[in-house]
Amino acid sequence: MGILKATNVLFFVHKCFCSSKAAKKNTAMKYLNVAEKNDAAKNIASILSRGASTRREGFSKFNKIYEFNATVFGQPAQMVMTSVSGHLMNYEFGVAFKSWQSTSPLSLFDAPIYKNCSADYSNIKRTLEREIRSCDGLIIWTDCDREGENIGYEIIDVCKNTKPNIRVYRATFSEITAVSVFRALNNLGQPNKNVSDAVDVRQELDLRTGAAFTRLQTLRLQKVFPQKLADKLISYGSCQFPTLGFVVERYKAIEDFISEPFWRIKMNHKKEDLTVDYNWKRDRLFDKKACQAFLDICQEHSIATVENIESKPKNKWRPVPLDTVEFEKNASRKLKINAKDAMKIAEKLYTQGYISYPRTETNIFPKELNLRNLVEQQVNDNNWGPFAQRIINEGGPNPRQGRKSDQAHPPIHPTKYVNTLTGNDQRVYEYIVRHFLACVSKDAVGHETTVHVDIANEKFVAKGLMILEKNYLEIYIYEKWNAKEIHIYQVGETFTPTELTMVESSTNPPKLLTEADLIALMEKHGIGTDATHAEHIDTIKTREYVGLQENIYFVPGTLGMGLVEGYNNIGLEVSLAKPNLRAEFENDLKLICEGRKNADVVRREQIEKYKAVFRTVMDKMNEIDNSLANRLNDIPIQIQDNISMEEHKPVMKCPKCGNDMIVKTRKNGMGKYISCSAFPNCKNSIWFPLTVETVDVLDEDCVTCGPNVKKLKIKFKQNLFPGEPNPNTLCIGGCDIHVLDTLEIIPGSVRQVTLNPVLRNPNARGPHNNQRNNNTSSTRTESILNNTIANNRDSGFSSLGNVTVNNCTNRPSQIQSLNNIPRQTTERITNVLPQPRGSGAGNSNVSSLNSSFVGNEEPHIVCLCGEQASLLTVRKEGPNTGRQFYKCRRGKEGGGCDFFLWADEDRNLTLNNTRVLPGASTTPVCMCNTPATLRTVSKAGPNKGRQFYCCPKPMGQGCNFFKWADETDNRSTNNGNDGDDDDDDPADDDGWGGRGGGRSILNTSATFKGASNWKKNSGGKAKGRTKSTTRQVPYQKPRGKRKCGICGQEGHTRKNCPNS
Repeated sequence: MGILKATNVLFFVHKCFCSSKAAKKNTAMKYLNVAEKNDAAKNIASILSRGASTRREGFSKFNKIYEFNATVFGQPAQMVMTSVSGHLMNYEFGVAFKSWQSTSPLSLFDAPIYKNCSADYSNIKRTLEREIRSCDGLIIWTDCDREGENIGYEIIDVCKNTKPNIRVYRATFSEITAVSVFRALNNLGQPNKNVSDAVDVRQELDLRTGAAFTRLQTLRLQKVFPQKLADKLISYGSCQFPTLGFVVERYKAIEDFISEPFWRIKMNHKKEDLTVDYNWKRDRLFDKKACQAFLDICQEHSIATVENIESKPKNKWRPVPLDTVEFEKNASRKLKINAKDAMKIAEKLYTQGYISYPRTETNIFPKELNLRNLVEQQVNDNNWGPFAQRIINEGGPNPRQGRKSDQAHPPIHPTKYVNTLTGNDQRVYEYIVRHFLACVSKDAVGHETTVHVDIANEKFVAKGLMILEKNYLEIYIYEKWNAKEIHIYQVGETFTPTELTMVESSTNPPKLLTEADLIALMEKHGIGTDATHAEHIDTIKTREYVGLQENIYFVPGTLGMGLVEGYNNIGLEVSLAKPNLRAEFENDLKLICEGRKNADVVRREQIEKYKAVFRTVMDKMNEIDNSLANRLNDIPIQIQDNISMEEHKPVMKCPKCGNDMIVKTRKNGMGKYISCSAFPNCKNSIWFPLTVETVDVLDEDCVTCGPNVKKLKIKFKQNLFPGEPNPNTLCIGGCDIHVLDTLEIIPGSVRQVTLNPVLRNPNARGPHNNQRNNNTSSTRTESILNNTIANNRDSGFSSLGNVTVNNCTNRPSQIQSLNNIPRQTTERITNVLPQPRGSGAGNSNVSSLNSSFVGNEEPHIVCLCGEQASLLTVRKEGPNTGRQFYKCRRGKEGGGCDFFLWADEDRNLTLNNTRVLPGASTTPVCMCNTPATLRTVSKAGPNKGRQFYCCPKPMGQGCNFFKWADETDNRSTNNGNDGDDDDDDPADDDGWGGRGGGRSILNTSATFKGASNWKKNSGGKAKGRTKSTTRQVPYQKPRGKRKCGICGQEGHTRKNCPNS
């Protein structure tokens, strides 16, 4: 009976498992599809659903959501199609570098930047976040070019922040037609990170150089020429200025042109009302007497003899397939539509499915493209239909191929016939159709005759043309080929010229540039791309650097002329107004796309290159002043050049995110503080006491803390270091605890602590590294840690990590030398100085602080408002039911913050600063999680020959880990065991042998390695350490000091926060 019951149970379980598996197999996959624009999303959804998609609203009223069913990877799937509106994110500087007045332009080359979603696009982002939660995959349908690939990765980042394991696919297409769209869906691939990286590098360089030079020019020139430029933004762009340079160069060529007279012999022959003009083979002479002499000889022997007649067929070639540059040039020349407007119209026609993708460098039709079908679509048109039918009848289409291909998109061509367009939309569509039909038809055919005659040994030539077949010229109304009649001559025939005279003329200057000329120059010199030429030209027009003459020709304005001449006069190896620098950069971007160059390497090289140029420009701005004074007809005002004096020199790397820490002045001007340059993304800061008057960052590195930590020259209103000079040269990197304590600096704000991975900011990168501002729980948790540290400064415990006491020769740092130090400072120092053996203040490892706090008190968790957070419990049914969490008491609706932290995450936080490898207790692990390297001091001094541990990585690449080897080796002798010598367990030796307790870092259950664990008895002495390595630590509620509600630091309030 028991066996039968067991068998039934097993059968039931098996049946349930099989049913579950079958149900899962039958459940259709759900994909989120994202296009670059709403029109594209609408048309793609309509094609894939065969017109059966349903529409609903997203958070953005401009970006609808379309739902339908389709087949993906051979399986039925639910499809959700939506869109963005171009770039979802943009790079920007942190708050610390947004002020033009308080930030040196030079510092912008090293300032951290972030890729953030602006408020205008937040609803689009919310839609993506909501929709991806219920989807199994993500398909990117953005345009298949550089910008489209980068937009695709912005979409991927947003979706992966919400659903990290989402599968991502890339749809590749060049036109929004049924054939192309279904082909893309059936051949999904992967997005190209190299192409996206190239755009990131380009955007970053444009931001840094544009912001730096724009601020430099604007701030200075507004003061130098207040009458003319006081209210002008004088912008710079690394593509703008070379483009402006072309206009100025042509204008100056005309301005400097000196016309010269020349003379030539004119000869013609009239016969039966037809006059044939002959060209003198010498063309022209700049010596009038010489020309007159030749004329006299010819007039003396004025009989012309036909020496030779050449007759040959001559063809006029049909155009090659249309690429973007030719389209822009011809739209400007032939349609009189400027390039920017023409591209807007072309993009609109593309999203409507009427033409192929308009941004292409290809002028070769791929073999797999069905050209015959495209021609057949046009046969019913009244204007060009008969010509299209003739192409089919004569065995066409037969395209003339070009020589360029970007391996991404075909040439621009019509994809669908339409006759309902109006205005410029219709004109652009007609031009694209006519160009396409022309290039797949035949060349025009003619017959050319060339007659060579002689007069007194002077040679003259005449040409005639007979057109036999117009062919493509019948449809391509934008070109002309005029026939030229000529008499019928015979070799040896003679005739008397009707006119034989000398005419005077003069050389002419080159013409001003048209938009088509300018685009051609930009393409030739590698300025911008086919997709950006029109934008750069429009920018220099908007900035009034150039204007238009007769609405056709570009003329530089006085400001544009002065700027270009000034940069040319500076004496740079390569002027910023020349195309060389930008052309090199554009070439590097191509190599990144091809995977032949690393994006980070190109980023660093180009930023350093432009930074060096910027320094030179700063030193020679007077050249630009003089050039502008000449062009503006104004006298420059002499000003003190203080723009370069306010550069933010980095003090050290932020231990929280790795960016630079810089010295700043409080908003009220009263006092100094050091802030992370990544604020507000990183809120780490160091507040100096108000007695600090000035803080200067020296070029000198701290030999103990490493090359990333600079020494400071600090001047005090009242000297905090009796017996030492004022101003004093100090290091706040953590090598001298006396300095940190006296200046009331929290060690965690200057030295890196090894945190649970939950606390790390995943977006933190060093200088020249962009960061995406994702509000993840890890960044929230780090803010909690920072605020909690600030609130627990006097709680009685300290985890000082790698901080050592630097026994300076001029600074008292031993217990017996504390007589002259204020009582408050002495109390701080005695907490961290070595204690006598057995005193109980030794190395007391606290391996775990669990949740049983003294007096059963709850942990003191502070939200981003600086207030104690509420402990709540999840009631909603789900995987987290019953789980506790901390949240802001007031909530965002009540004017609070969006602080959130799981309670069990809080209890698992670890702060392990100095770790020892298992089985190798003598080798500590540095903060890079790498075994430290043992080195020996070779420099002459009191520590010569002494061994120490440090990070094994090269300087500037690793952490600031440092530890004396004899301190590590002697831990067991300074731990205050109260006679217990059984101390062989490596886990019992963690921490700083002999260091006492100071401030606690976090009042939660955590593992503190390096913090002394002690209790005071009635006599005020610390008890010795027991065998147990785990014990309760007295919890002290923090003092009620008021904290800032913005940054969480003490010493000021929200009202006067320098970061508000």
